[in-house]
Amino acid sequence: MSALHRRALLGAALAVPALAGARAQAFPSRPIRMIVPFAAGGVADLTARAVGTRIAERLGQPVVVDNRPGAGGIVAGQALMAAPADGHTLLVASNGTAISRSLFRTLPFDPLRDFAPVVSMGAFPIAVIAAPNSPDRDIAGLLARLRANPGRLNIGTISAGSTQNLSAELFKIRTDTRFETIAFPATPQLVTAILRGDVDAGFEITGPISGQIASGAVRVLAVTSARRARTLPDVPTLAEAGVPDYDVASWNALVARAGTPAEAIAAVNRAVNQALEAGDLRGALSQAGVDPLGGTAEAMGQLLAADTARWAEVIEKAGIERQ
Repeated sequence: MSALHRRALLGAALAVPALAGARAQAFPSRPIRMIVPFAAGGVADLTARAVGTRIAERLGQPVVVDNRPGAGGIVAGQALMAAPADGHTLLVASNGTAISRSLFRTLPFDPLRDFAPVVSMGAFPIAVIAAPNSPDRDIAGLLARLRANPGRLNIGTISAGSTQNLSAELFKIRTDTRFETIAFPATPQLVTAILRGDVDAGFEITGPISGQIASGAVRVLAVTSARRARTLPDVPTLAEAGVPDYDVASWNALVARAGTPAEAIAAVNRAVNQALEAGDLRGALSQAGVDPLGGTAEAMGQLLAADTARWAEVIEKAGIERQ
């Protein structure tokens, strides 16, 4: 073998790890699209934009928020499935993602099979609320009235099949009470119904009603999460108020398509966790009523699987018809 040939082989051998290293560092190589299955302006959208801005600085590429509301998250899920599995397209998953597997008769994807968990972003508590002139000053009072008037009281939520709606159904199951669950198109109609006395109480995420809570326009009887809400430290949890093992919080997370390279998932996970440690992002999320989460991709996958199983059971026991 000539000296020239040996030098050529050596150069090629040295180039292989260098090229492999370049490929490993290539993510992200272009802007990242973050698909949000809700309209602009909601809690999920605000969370996505706040997180997206911060991780763009760490990843060195812009993060573009793409709002794709419609069909209970199916439109957004299909947009993710139509994109390459390379980590440059992410989907904001939520409780709705977990619910969809049991709520819809047919689903063009399986969240547990077709989505790769990336990282949890934030959680936000749901409040049990009543009108300020309601006779129910706490959960004990509401339970007493429900048990004294089986099937005669109404509890309102938004959107049949939403986390708030299923939280009310879970409350019915755990307390062994009977009441009508009334689903309204959106928060304003729910609040109006509560204030008019059309419903006796309601379940709603704290963020959209933070103004009414602060002004005293609605009374908060309890929050549904395992721990008291940071923004409502004096309000007991349902578990504290006498509903054992009740723990529901709405959440947002990021998922990618199954088959996305591990290094891409790790890069996004690392960027989100670093961003959530910064005070400015934590402050922005807290102002929107969101508790920062973070954590591993594995933990996010466990959360999705656990909530998928839980809401499937609630949907079955409540007799909710598949859409």
